[in-house]
Amino acid sequence: GSWWRGLHRGRPAFAATGRLMATLAGVFVWDGQRIEEEELQRSAQEMKHMEGVSSLAQGERPRPGPSAEREAAAAAGEQPWELIMDKKHFKLWRQPIEGTHLYRYRVFGSYTDVTPRQFFNVQLDTEYRKKWDSLVIKLDVIERDLATGSEVVHWVTHFPYPMYSRDYVYVRRYRVDKENNLMVLVSRAVEHPSVPEDPEYVRVRTYESQMVIRPHKTFDENGFDYLLTYSDNPQTVFPRYCVSWMVSSGMPDFLEKLHAAALKAKKMEIEVRDYMNPKSPESDGKAPVAPSEHKSEGAHSPAPLGFA
Repeated sequence: GSWWRGLHRGRPAFAATGRLMATLAGVFVWDGQRIEEEELQRSAQEMKHMEGVSSLAQGERPRPGPSAEREAAAAAGEQPWELIMDKKHFKLWRQPIEGTHLYRYRVFGSYTDVTPRQFFNVQLDTEYRKKWDSLVIKLDVIERDLATGSEVVHWVTHFPYPMYSRDYVYVRRYRVDKENNLMVLVSRAVEHPSVPEDPEYVRVRTYESQMVIRPHKTFDENGFDYLLTYSDNPQTVFPRYCVSWMVSSGMPDFLEKLHAAALKAKKMEIEVRDYMNPKSPESDGKAPVAPSEHKSEGAHSPAPLGFA
């Protein structure tokens, strides 16, 4: 028994050593890095909770009043969510992240003029985003996990002047749940041996994002509700209120750009990859690396932050 307990206790250290050796050898180890089922399910549950408290959600059942929305979706023992923006088609909350000077943000809203499939696909299509998002410097899928479909993405984006551009390496995984009429996309920061830090950019190491889409009817009919929960540490020297203002103004701007790109793809019949019916990834699990689109205009004028 003591031998087994000792062996069992040693497992995490052994796994960590294995990951370190793999990293030194330039290999990315998916164990402990891929997006797990529980993370997708947790995001879906948060959507259901928001639908229960928000008057924006579709349906006939009565909704709680504004006071419930003002502190929406705070789980037991969690800091309350503060409503900081209340528009016709979306609401934006923020929640302090304990032990830091940062916030977690949450947007709940609706669109009625594009289909859930179009909005979902445009958000995932990295090649199309290079065309519609002027803040993108580089955005490439660098590796795929055959077991779960998780992907590692390298994203470099302009930040508002006079800040340096930021780069993110993150893993993302998406799910279309036809049985429960939901689409889920979860992302969070990872490290990958093929993307070392570049002195030209500031590497963002703390980042996570969850997008959940609920069709009003079907995936191919106009109309859906969405929930975006987002947090990162952009590592700026600006005061907390400045960063809060940049993020809280940037999130709605990003969503409007995403919505406009989905409308444009629909009207102009731009070919966007259909992530509801993905083709089989390459047999070795590696994604083809597209050439980066590194703009050389230098620093941009003040502009909203981007979101993955």
